[in-house]
Amino acid sequence: MIGSRRRSRSTTNVWPGYVDALSALLMLVIFMLLIYVVSQLFLSQTLSDRNSELARLNQRLNEISELLGLEQSKTEAMEQQMLTVQSNFSDSLAQNEGLQERLDASRNQLMQQAADAEARSERLANMNRELDDQDELSISQQNMIMRLSNQIASLQNQLRQITAALKLQKEMTADKDGELENVSRRLNTLLAERVNELERYQSEFFSRLRNILAANENIRIVGDRFLLPSELLFASGSARLGAEGKQELDKLAGVLLDVVKTIPQDLEWILRIDGHTDLIPINTPQFPSNWELSTARAVAVVRYLADQGVPQNRMVAAGFGEFFPVANGTTPEALQENRRIEIKLTDR
Repeated sequence: MIGSRRRSRSTTNVWPGYVDALSALLMLVIFMLLIYVVSQLFLSQTLSDRNSELARLNQRLNEISELLGLEQSKTEAMEQQMLTVQSNFSDSLAQNEGLQERLDASRNQLMQQAADAEARSERLANMNRELDDQDELSISQQNMIMRLSNQIASLQNQLRQITAALKLQKEMTADKDGELENVSRRLNTLLAERVNELERYQSEFFSRLRNILAANENIRIVGDRFLLPSELLFASGSARLGAEGKQELDKLAGVLLDVVKTIPQDLEWILRIDGHTDLIPINTPQFPSNWELSTARAVAVVRYLADQGVPQNRMVAAGFGEFFPVANGTTPEALQENRRIEIKLTDR
């Protein structure tokens, strides 16, 4: 009986100890589960905030890309930075997935071994540090957005200044266009007056010279030009003026000098002397081609008129060779008509 009491007392004393141990273990398990649930909720909220932040960041970057069209290089750099941020965020998501897997493993281990509670506490501390790192990444992203916003504001200010400058330039250009239009109108009026004045002297010169030279049937009038046959002025193949040609040029010089006295000094007029030949080529040491012959004849006429007192700065000589005929064909009459000196009073 004494032994029976001892066994009964021993059994009664051991059981409460087991109950206390199981209670402590159960409380530890419940505590760890609470920690897991809280961390799971915090991690879910963090992931949701990250997704919202990423969506807002993507939208803001699209606006920035439109506003920074003039700074393509900077935009590309910012896009590169955004890719880096997205890459870092992807790495963060991968880390979070790893954390999730480790939390699942921790839960299974808590169900199996309560003795590893201290090791699990160290893992939770690591996870907290990783979450802190994620918070630092979010702050870095916010700083980058702030810098981009400042750059956008600066560019908008520059665009406003450029727009104001362009508006001012347009107003100045409009004023200058108006002034130029007025000047152009005045110049056209003055030019028309000068042209009319010159035409009046041309008409007087033409009329008087026509009356004087009308007695010579070889001299023709075509439009506002007098055509003198080369035979009247020069021998065949020569650029030396003959006596008969000098007489006709004396008449021309007399009329011209008389008309010149009435022409204002500021009116730009010239007497144009053009030499022409027929199409029969010439090839002599003095005249290798019709170019030289026609030019030499025109110069001879200019020199003679200058000797008669016609101002040299009011005359011009040109040689056209055989390239501007007034008659077609190779008949003697056509060839004779094409060998000529043309005289015309015109403007400079």
